[in-house]
Amino acid sequence: MLVGIVGKPSVGKSTFFSAITLVPVPISAVPFTTIKPNIGVGYLRTPCVCKEFDVEDQPANSICLDGIRLIPIKLIDCAGLVPGAWKGRGLGNKFLDEVRKADALIHIVDAAGTTGEEGQPCKPGENDPLKDVEFLDYEIAMWLSQIISKDWKKITQKSETVKSGVLNLLTDRLSGLAIKKRHINKAVKTSNLDPDSPLKWSEEDIFSFAKELRKIAKPMLIAANKIDILQAEKNLERLKETDYPIVPCSTEAELALRRAAEKKLIDYKPGDCNFNVLRQDLSDEQKKALEIIKEKILRKWGTTGVQEALNTVYFKLLQMIAVYPVEDIEKLSDHDGRVLPDVHLVPYGTTAREFAYLIHTDLGKGFIYATDVRTKRRLGEDYILKDRDVIKVYSAKGRG
Repeated sequence: MLVGIVGKPSVGKSTFFSAITLVPVPISAVPFTTIKPNIGVGYLRTPCVCKEFDVEDQPANSICLDGIRLIPIKLIDCAGLVPGAWKGRGLGNKFLDEVRKADALIHIVDAAGTTGEEGQPCKPGENDPLKDVEFLDYEIAMWLSQIISKDWKKITQKSETVKSGVLNLLTDRLSGLAIKKRHINKAVKTSNLDPDSPLKWSEEDIFSFAKELRKIAKPMLIAANKIDILQAEKNLERLKETDYPIVPCSTEAELALRRAAEKKLIDYKPGDCNFNVLRQDLSDEQKKALEIIKEKILRKWGTTGVQEALNTVYFKLLQMIAVYPVEDIEKLSDHDGRVLPDVHLVPYGTTAREFAYLIHTDLGKGFIYATDVRTKRRLGEDYILKDRDVIKVYSAKGRG
Protein backbone atom coordinates (compact mmCIF):
# COMPACT_ATOMS: atom_id res chain seq x y z
CA MET A 1 0.00 0.00 0.00
CA LEU A 2 1.20 3.49 -0.87
CA VAL A 3 -0.21 6.68 0.66
CA GLY A 4 0.10 10.00 -1.15
CA ILE A 5 0.50 13.30 0.69
CA VAL A 6 -1.38 15.89 -1.37
CA GLY A 7 -2.53 19.49 -1.31
CA LYS A 8 -1.79 22.88 -2.81
CA PRO A 9 1.71 24.39 -2.49
CA SER A 10 3.09 25.66 0.83
CA VAL A 11 0.52 24.11 3.20
CA GLY A 12 2.94 21.78 5.01
CA LYS A 13 3.03 18.66 2.82
CA SER A 14 6.82 18.35 2.85
CA THR A 15 6.93 19.13 6.57
CA PHE A 16 4.41 16.34 7.20
CA PHE A 17 6.46 13.96 5.04
CA SER A 18 9.73 14.91 6.73
CA ALA A 19 8.21 14.58 10.21
CA ILE A 20 6.93 11.07 9.43
CA THR A 21 10.03 9.81 7.62
CA LEU A 22 12.84 12.06 8.92
CA VAL A 23 13.96 12.28 5.30
CA PRO A 24 15.47 15.74 4.71
CA VAL A 25 13.49 17.45 1.94
CA PRO A 26 13.29 21.08 0.80
CA ILE A 27 10.79 22.92 3.02
CA SER A 28 9.83 26.48 2.13
CA ALA A 29 6.93 28.91 1.93
CA VAL A 30 7.77 29.34 -1.74
CA PRO A 31 5.28 27.52 -4.03
CA PHE A 32 6.53 24.42 -5.89
CA THR A 33 9.39 23.68 -3.51
CA THR A 34 8.58 20.02 -4.17
CA ILE A 35 9.19 19.39 -7.86
CA LYS A 36 10.21 15.75 -7.84
CA PRO A 37 8.17 13.42 -5.61
CA ASN A 38 9.79 12.46 -2.33
CA ILE A 39 9.34 8.80 -1.47
CA GLY A 40 10.13 7.55 2.01
CA VAL A 41 9.30 5.14 4.79
CA GLY A 42 7.11 6.07 7.72
CA TYR A 43 5.83 3.96 10.59
CA LEU A 44 2.39 3.00 11.83
CA ARG A 45 2.00 2.87 15.59
CA THR A 46 0.16 -0.06 17.19
CA PRO A 47 0.34 -1.86 20.57
CA CYS A 48 2.68 -4.83 20.30
CA VAL A 49 1.47 -8.22 21.54
CA CYS A 50 4.73 -8.71 23.46
CA LYS A 51 3.27 -7.07 26.59
CA GLU A 52 0.21 -9.30 26.49
CA PHE A 53 2.35 -12.45 26.29
CA ASP A 54 4.95 -11.03 28.70
CA VAL A 55 7.89 -11.76 26.40
CA GLU A 56 10.87 -9.80 25.16
CA ASP A 57 10.46 -9.67 21.42
CA GLN A 58 13.13 -9.46 18.73
CA PRO A 59 11.60 -7.50 15.83
CA ALA A 60 13.04 -8.10 12.37
CA ASN A 61 10.72 -6.38 9.89
CA SER A 62 9.59 -3.63 12.26
CA ILE A 63 10.53 -1.87 15.52
CA CYS A 64 9.27 -2.31 19.08
CA LEU A 65 9.74 0.52 21.58
CA ASP A 66 8.41 -0.09 25.09
CA GLY A 67 5.58 -2.27 23.82
CA ILE A 68 4.74 -0.05 20.84
CA ARG A 69 5.24 -1.75 17.48
CA LEU A 70 6.24 0.60 14.68
CA ILE A 71 5.42 -0.95 11.29
CA PRO A 72 7.10 0.47 8.17
CA ILE A 73 4.95 1.79 5.32
CA LYS A 74 5.64 3.76 2.12
CA LEU A 75 4.69 7.40 1.57
CA ILE A 76 4.95 9.73 -1.43
CA ASP A 77 5.08 13.51 -1.08
CA CYS A 78 3.35 14.80 -4.22
CA ALA A 79 3.98 18.11 -5.96
CA GLY A 80 1.65 20.98 -5.03
CA LEU A 81 -1.66 21.16 -6.88
CA VAL A 82 -3.06 24.38 -8.32
CA PRO A 83 -6.39 25.12 -10.07
CA GLY A 84 -6.30 23.83 -13.64
CA ALA A 85 -3.89 21.00 -12.83
CA TRP A 86 -6.06 18.51 -14.73
CA LYS A 87 -5.29 20.56 -17.84
CA GLY A 88 -1.55 20.36 -17.10
CA ARG A 89 -1.27 23.77 -15.40
CA GLY A 90 1.57 24.21 -12.91
CA LEU A 91 2.97 20.80 -12.06
CA GLY A 92 -0.44 19.25 -12.68
CA ASN A 93 0.66 16.40 -14.90
CA LYS A 94 3.44 15.47 -12.48
CA PHE A 95 1.09 15.64 -9.49
CA LEU A 96 -1.58 13.49 -11.09
CA ASP A 97 0.95 10.95 -12.29
CA GLU A 98 2.04 10.56 -8.65
CA VAL A 99 -1.55 10.32 -7.40
CA ARG A 100 -2.26 7.41 -9.76
CA LYS A 101 0.17 5.25 -7.75
CA ALA A 102 -1.45 5.94 -4.37
CA ASP A 103 -3.97 3.68 -2.61
CA ALA A 104 -5.09 6.46 -0.25
CA LEU A 105 -4.50 10.18 0.17
CA ILE A 106 -3.74 12.51 3.06
CA HIS A 107 -4.84 16.01 2.06
CA ILE A 108 -2.81 18.59 4.00
CA VAL A 109 -5.03 21.63 4.40
CA ASP A 110 -3.92 24.96 5.83
CA ALA A 111 -6.77 25.20 8.32
CA ALA A 112 -5.65 28.67 9.38
CA GLY A 113 -6.15 30.03 5.85
CA THR A 114 -2.65 31.55 5.60
CA THR A 115 -1.97 30.44 2.00
CA GLY A 116 -3.80 31.53 -1.16
CA GLU A 117 -5.16 29.17 -3.80
CA GLU A 118 -1.75 28.86 -5.47
CA GLY A 119 0.31 28.71 -2.27
CA GLN A 120 1.12 32.40 -1.90
CA PRO A 121 1.29 33.68 1.74
CA CYS A 122 -1.67 35.64 3.06
CA LYS A 123 -3.03 36.79 6.42
CA PRO A 124 -4.59 34.17 8.73
CA GLY A 125 -8.23 33.63 7.82
CA GLU A 126 -7.88 35.27 4.41
CA ASN A 127 -8.26 31.96 2.55
CA ASP A 128 -11.14 29.53 3.07
CA PRO A 129 -9.82 25.97 3.71
CA LEU A 130 -13.14 24.46 2.60
CA LYS A 131 -12.50 25.80 -0.89
CA ASP A 132 -9.15 23.97 -0.86
CA VAL A 133 -10.97 20.71 -0.16
CA GLU A 134 -13.48 21.37 -2.95
CA PHE A 135 -10.84 22.34 -5.49
CA LEU A 136 -8.70 19.25 -4.94
CA ASP A 137 -11.78 17.03 -5.25
CA TYR A 138 -12.66 18.78 -8.50
CA GLU A 139 -9.17 18.56 -10.00
CA ILE A 140 -8.80 14.83 -9.38
CA ALA A 141 -12.36 14.09 -10.54
CA MET A 142 -11.77 16.06 -13.76
CA TRP A 143 -8.53 14.20 -14.37
CA LEU A 144 -10.23 10.84 -13.89
CA SER A 145 -13.24 11.78 -16.01
CA GLN A 146 -10.94 12.83 -18.87
CA ILE A 147 -9.24 9.42 -18.78
CA ILE A 148 -12.59 7.64 -18.65
CA SER A 149 -14.37 9.62 -21.36
CA LYS A 150 -11.65 9.48 -24.02
CA ASP A 151 -13.21 7.84 -27.13
CA TRP A 152 -16.21 7.04 -24.90
CA LYS A 153 -18.83 6.63 -27.63
CA LYS A 154 -16.58 4.44 -29.78
CA ILE A 155 -15.57 2.03 -27.07
CA THR A 156 -18.94 1.84 -25.29
CA GLN A 157 -20.70 0.84 -28.49
CA LYS A 158 -18.71 -2.39 -28.36
CA SER A 159 -19.27 -2.90 -24.63
CA GLU A 160 -23.07 -2.71 -24.93
CA THR A 161 -23.09 -5.98 -26.84
CA VAL A 162 -21.88 -7.72 -23.69
CA LYS A 163 -23.69 -7.57 -20.34
CA SER A 164 -21.77 -5.27 -17.95
CA GLY A 165 -19.05 -5.05 -20.59
CA VAL A 166 -18.35 -1.45 -19.54
CA LEU A 167 -17.05 -2.70 -16.17
CA ASN A 168 -14.37 -4.76 -17.88
CA LEU A 169 -13.61 -1.88 -20.23
CA LEU A 170 -13.13 0.55 -17.34
CA THR A 171 -11.10 -1.99 -15.37
CA ASP A 172 -8.64 -2.28 -18.27
CA ARG A 173 -8.49 1.46 -18.81
CA LEU A 174 -7.93 2.31 -15.13
CA SER A 175 -5.67 -0.61 -14.20
CA GLY A 176 -2.61 1.64 -14.04
CA LEU A 177 -4.24 3.88 -11.44
CA ALA A 178 -4.40 1.35 -8.58
CA ILE A 179 -8.15 1.06 -9.28
CA LYS A 180 -9.76 -2.37 -9.21
CA LYS A 181 -12.97 -3.78 -10.71
CA ARG A 182 -14.68 -3.92 -7.30
CA HIS A 183 -14.03 -0.17 -6.91
CA ILE A 184 -15.57 0.51 -10.32
CA ASN A 185 -18.58 -1.71 -9.66
CA LYS A 186 -19.31 0.03 -6.36
CA ALA A 187 -18.91 3.50 -7.90
CA VAL A 188 -21.34 2.62 -10.71
CA LYS A 189 -23.93 1.52 -8.13
CA THR A 190 -23.51 4.56 -5.84
CA SER A 191 -23.76 6.84 -8.90
CA ASN A 192 -27.04 5.13 -9.91
CA LEU A 193 -25.75 4.46 -13.43
CA ASP A 194 -26.82 1.58 -15.68
CA PRO A 195 -23.74 -0.53 -16.50
CA ASP A 196 -25.58 -2.10 -19.42
CA SER A 197 -26.31 1.26 -21.13
CA PRO A 198 -23.06 3.28 -20.95
CA LEU A 199 -23.97 5.18 -24.14
CA LYS A 200 -26.64 6.95 -22.10
CA TRP A 201 -24.08 8.28 -19.62
CA SER A 202 -23.77 12.05 -19.98
CA GLU A 203 -20.63 14.12 -19.28
CA GLU A 204 -22.15 15.03 -15.92
CA ASP A 205 -22.74 11.33 -15.20
CA ILE A 206 -19.12 10.50 -15.99
CA PHE A 207 -17.87 13.34 -13.77
CA SER A 208 -20.10 12.22 -10.88
CA PHE A 209 -18.92 8.65 -11.39
CA ALA A 210 -15.27 9.78 -11.39
CA LYS A 211 -15.83 11.66 -8.14
CA GLU A 212 -17.37 8.61 -6.48
CA LEU A 213 -14.67 6.35 -7.88
CA ARG A 214 -11.90 8.45 -6.35
CA LYS A 215 -13.60 8.35 -2.95
CA ILE A 216 -13.87 4.56 -3.13
CA ALA A 217 -10.57 3.63 -4.79
CA LYS A 218 -8.40 6.32 -3.16
CA PRO A 219 -10.01 7.21 0.18
CA MET A 220 -8.85 10.51 1.64
CA LEU A 221 -8.27 12.03 5.05
CA ILE A 222 -7.90 15.73 5.75
CA ALA A 223 -5.03 16.78 8.00
CA ALA A 224 -6.10 20.20 9.30
CA ASN A 225 -2.66 21.76 9.66
CA LYS A 226 -1.50 24.81 11.65
CA ILE A 227 -4.00 24.01 14.39
CA ASP A 228 -2.07 26.20 16.86
CA ILE A 229 -3.30 29.31 15.01
CA LEU A 230 -6.63 30.70 16.26
CA GLN A 231 -8.30 30.81 12.85
CA ALA A 232 -7.52 27.12 12.32
CA GLU A 233 -9.46 26.15 15.42
CA LYS A 234 -12.46 28.12 14.17
CA ASN A 235 -12.27 26.50 10.74
CA LEU A 236 -11.93 23.01 12.18
CA GLU A 237 -15.64 22.78 12.94
CA ARG A 238 -16.46 23.83 9.39
CA LEU A 239 -14.09 21.24 7.96
CA LYS A 240 -15.84 18.58 10.03
CA GLU A 241 -18.97 19.23 7.96
CA THR A 242 -17.30 17.63 4.93
CA ASP A 243 -17.61 13.91 4.21
CA TYR A 244 -13.98 13.29 5.16
CA PRO A 245 -12.35 12.21 8.41
CA ILE A 246 -10.54 15.22 9.87
CA VAL A 247 -7.44 15.17 12.08
CA PRO A 248 -6.22 18.48 13.57
CA CYS A 249 -2.43 18.61 13.40
CA SER A 250 0.75 20.63 13.58
CA THR A 251 3.34 19.32 11.17
CA GLU A 252 5.98 21.79 12.40
CA ALA A 253 5.55 20.66 16.00
CA GLU A 254 5.90 16.98 15.08
CA LEU A 255 9.00 17.64 12.99
CA ALA A 256 10.58 19.62 15.84
CA LEU A 257 9.87 16.83 18.34
CA ARG A 258 11.13 14.10 16.00
CA ARG A 259 14.37 15.97 15.35
CA ALA A 260 14.88 16.66 19.06
CA ALA A 261 14.32 12.98 19.82
CA GLU A 262 16.74 11.96 17.08
CA LYS A 263 19.42 14.14 18.75
CA LYS A 264 18.63 12.55 22.16
CA LEU A 265 17.46 15.90 23.54
CA ILE A 266 14.07 14.48 24.51
CA ASP A 267 12.38 11.11 24.92
CA TYR A 268 9.54 11.10 22.41
CA LYS A 269 7.91 8.43 20.29
CA PRO A 270 5.72 9.32 17.30
CA GLY A 271 2.17 9.83 18.51
CA ASP A 272 3.05 10.35 22.18
CA CYS A 273 0.95 12.83 24.14
CA ASN A 274 4.02 14.16 25.99
CA PHE A 275 7.80 14.10 26.03
CA ASN A 276 10.56 14.09 28.62
CA VAL A 277 13.61 16.33 28.41
CA LEU A 278 16.78 14.24 28.60
CA ARG A 279 19.39 17.00 28.69
CA GLN A 280 19.61 20.01 30.93
CA ASP A 281 21.94 22.02 28.69
CA LEU A 282 19.25 23.09 26.24
CA SER A 283 19.41 26.68 25.06
CA ASP A 284 16.73 29.14 26.14
CA GLU A 285 15.40 29.09 22.56
CA GLN A 286 15.09 25.28 22.58
CA LYS A 287 13.37 25.29 25.98
CA LYS A 288 10.90 27.93 24.81
CA ALA A 289 10.10 26.08 21.60
CA LEU A 290 9.45 22.82 23.46
CA GLU A 291 7.30 24.56 26.05
CA ILE A 292 5.17 26.18 23.33
CA ILE A 293 4.64 22.78 21.68
CA LYS A 294 3.67 21.26 25.02
CA GLU A 295 1.22 24.04 25.91
CA LYS A 296 -0.34 24.90 22.55
CA ILE A 297 -0.38 21.47 20.94
CA LEU A 298 0.05 18.45 23.24
CA ARG A 299 -1.92 19.62 26.28
CA LYS A 300 -4.72 21.04 24.17
CA TRP A 301 -5.00 18.44 21.37
CA GLY A 302 -3.42 15.35 22.94
CA THR A 303 -0.90 14.81 20.10
CA THR A 304 0.50 16.71 17.14
CA GLY A 305 -1.98 14.75 14.99
CA VAL A 306 0.59 13.62 12.43
CA GLN A 307 0.88 10.02 13.62
CA GLU A 308 -2.88 9.88 14.20
CA ALA A 309 -3.49 10.91 10.58
CA LEU A 310 -1.23 8.15 9.27
CA ASN A 311 -2.76 5.51 11.54
CA THR A 312 -6.30 6.56 10.62
CA VAL A 313 -5.59 6.21 6.91
CA TYR A 314 -4.17 2.70 7.22
CA PHE A 315 -6.27 1.19 9.99
CA LYS A 316 -9.63 2.86 9.25
CA LEU A 317 -9.75 4.01 5.63
CA LEU A 318 -7.72 1.16 4.14
CA GLN A 319 -8.93 -1.24 6.87
CA MET A 320 -5.55 -2.86 7.41
CA ILE A 321 -4.85 -5.17 10.34
CA ALA A 322 -1.62 -6.35 11.95
CA VAL A 323 -0.97 -10.11 12.12
CA TYR A 324 1.99 -11.89 13.76
CA PRO A 325 3.12 -15.25 12.30
CA VAL A 326 5.19 -17.62 14.47
CA GLU A 327 6.55 -21.13 14.06
CA ASP A 328 6.88 -22.19 17.69
CA ILE A 329 3.56 -21.56 19.45
CA GLU A 330 5.07 -21.97 22.92
CA LYS A 331 8.09 -19.71 22.49
CA LEU A 332 6.36 -17.40 19.96
CA SER A 333 9.46 -17.66 17.79
CA ASP A 334 10.44 -18.29 14.18
CA HIS A 335 12.72 -21.11 13.00
CA ASP A 336 15.77 -19.02 14.02
CA GLY A 337 14.48 -18.66 17.58
CA ARG A 338 13.61 -14.97 17.29
CA VAL A 339 10.58 -14.02 19.38
CA LEU A 340 7.74 -12.30 17.50
CA PRO A 341 10.12 -11.17 14.75
CA ASP A 342 7.58 -10.16 12.14
CA VAL A 343 4.27 -8.40 11.86
CA HIS A 344 2.39 -8.15 8.57
CA LEU A 345 -0.16 -5.58 7.46
CA VAL A 346 -3.01 -7.21 5.56
CA PRO A 347 -6.48 -5.98 4.51
CA TYR A 348 -9.40 -6.87 6.75
CA GLY A 349 -11.07 -9.93 5.25
CA THR A 350 -7.80 -11.77 4.60
CA THR A 351 -8.15 -15.50 5.23
CA ALA A 352 -5.66 -17.81 6.91
CA ARG A 353 -4.75 -19.40 3.59
CA GLU A 354 -4.34 -16.04 1.85
CA PHE A 355 -2.06 -14.98 4.69
CA ALA A 356 -0.01 -18.14 4.22
CA TYR A 357 0.50 -17.19 0.57
CA LEU A 358 1.66 -13.73 1.63
CA ILE A 359 4.35 -15.25 3.83
CA HIS A 360 5.51 -17.72 1.18
CA THR A 361 3.92 -19.27 -1.90
CA ASP A 362 4.77 -22.81 -0.73
CA LEU A 363 2.99 -22.23 2.57
CA GLY A 364 -0.16 -21.26 0.72
CA LYS A 365 0.01 -24.14 -1.73
CA GLY A 366 0.54 -26.72 0.99
CA PHE A 367 -1.77 -25.10 3.56
CA ILE A 368 -3.28 -27.65 5.96
CA TYR A 369 -4.55 -25.45 8.80
CA ALA A 370 -3.46 -22.68 11.15
CA THR A 371 -3.48 -22.36 14.92
CA ASP A 372 -4.56 -19.39 17.01
CA VAL A 373 -1.69 -19.04 19.50
CA ARG A 374 -3.90 -17.49 22.18
CA THR A 375 -6.63 -20.14 22.22
CA LYS A 376 -4.73 -23.02 20.55
CA ARG A 377 -7.81 -23.34 18.36
CA ARG A 378 -7.42 -24.92 14.93
CA LEU A 379 -8.26 -22.52 12.09
CA GLY A 380 -9.41 -23.56 8.63
CA GLU A 381 -8.34 -21.97 5.36
CA ASP A 382 -11.39 -19.67 5.30
CA TYR A 383 -10.81 -18.26 8.79
CA ILE A 384 -10.84 -14.45 8.56
CA LEU A 385 -7.93 -12.93 10.43
CA LYS A 386 -8.42 -10.34 13.15
CA ASP A 387 -6.20 -7.45 14.15
CA ARG A 388 -3.29 -8.54 16.38
CA ASP A 389 -3.84 -12.24 15.67
CA VAL A 390 -0.82 -14.41 16.43
CA ILE A 391 -0.95 -17.58 14.33
CA LYS A 392 1.07 -20.56 13.21
CA VAL A 393 0.54 -21.96 9.72
CA TYR A 394 0.83 -25.73 9.20
CA SER A 395 1.72 -26.61 5.64
CA ALA A 396 2.73 -29.67 3.67
CA LYS A 397 5.38 -27.45 2.07
CA GLY A 398 7.85 -25.26 3.90
CA ARG A 399 7.81 -23.85 7.39
CA GLY A 400 5.03 -21.94 9.10
